[in-house]
Amino acid sequence: MFTIFTVHMALEKGRLGSFLLLVFGSSMLFGTIVGSLADKQGRRRACITYCITYILSCITKHSPQYKILMIGRVLEVLPPPFCFSAFESWLVAEHNKRGFEQQWLSLTFSKAIFLGNGLVAILSGLFGNLLVDSLSLGPKIRTLLTQFKGAAVAIASDEKIALLGAIQSLFEGSMYTFVFLWTPALSPNDEDIPHGFIFATFMLASMLGSSLASRLMARSSPRVESYMQIVFVVSSAALLLPILTNFLVAPSEVKGGSISLAGCLQLLGFCTFEACVGIFWPSIMKMRSQYIPEEARSTIMNFFRIPLNIFVCVVLYNVNAFPITVMFGMCSIFLFVASILQRRLMAISDKPKVENMDSHEGKGPRGGATK
Repeated sequence: MFTIFTVHMALEKGRLGSFLLLVFGSSMLFGTIVGSLADKQGRRRACITYCITYILSCITKHSPQYKILMIGRVLEVLPPPFCFSAFESWLVAEHNKRGFEQQWLSLTFSKAIFLGNGLVAILSGLFGNLLVDSLSLGPKIRTLLTQFKGAAVAIASDEKIALLGAIQSLFEGSMYTFVFLWTPALSPNDEDIPHGFIFATFMLASMLGSSLASRLMARSSPRVESYMQIVFVVSSAALLLPILTNFLVAPSEVKGGSISLAGCLQLLGFCTFEACVGIFWPSIMKMRSQYIPEEARSTIMNFFRIPLNIFVCVVLYNVNAFPITVMFGMCSIFLFVASILQRRLMAISDKPKVENMDSHEGKGPRGGATK
């Protein structure tokens, strides 16, 4: 999904917004159903289906015809729910089934983000930039009802699951909005910026973040629930930079040219945000493996994506209605709210331990009361 937004396409802003609106709208309507099929029919089959469907979707991207591109977006209705749930659910299920140590799960998540998402994305960004600049290749245009009930009951009855879903939706919604906005933010006057190189820089920052997350999760302290509060606050501050530079740095009136001073300052904040993204992915995976029940993992994870897709659809539909600074401010607020919810999750996740300790007070070594 990330490449859909970062590829420089020869579409005007409004049309690209409607283009992406179809993707998230379809995912919102059908994503939960498709994700539930993974729990019912098997995660392995879901992963294979994802690969085949996404290959067909990528083939359509080579067409300059708008209608063909829209067909490709329809094909993308299936991949996103599988991508964001089936692979992770399959991994967690097999890991627990084989009785591996829980600590290995954290290392696997970190390596997946660092090597899979980070390294491959960096090489893709640099290679894409090479093709454009050097070779002059420009852009082209159980029963399901039972599973739904079980997932809804799990979310409604367990505050930790509900908080985790809200945190995920707030962060990912801000992330996807950022992905759509970073290009116009860095080139408000049509500055000539190296999109591929900047994308590779973002992915390098994300890799560094995932590497840091790996080190943090390998230690018993601080806990994931604890350091993620700081991550959300830092990411919130990072997306405030476009607003601050708008007030503190005089805007350039010259069309074209290289990236401006304000753009350089924003780029620094964007790299910081991408580092937070790198920390977020393995950390949220770790928390999902702890709090989401195994029997409906994929269904619940895709329930989380419903508010995410609603949010992104609203943003894309109104992309021309608000200044970029307003949209970045909204994302910053959402990330700060995520930090508050994360603090609440930390508090209630500690309660069982405290209550368990209290229940054993006053008991001797054989369970009898002490004097």
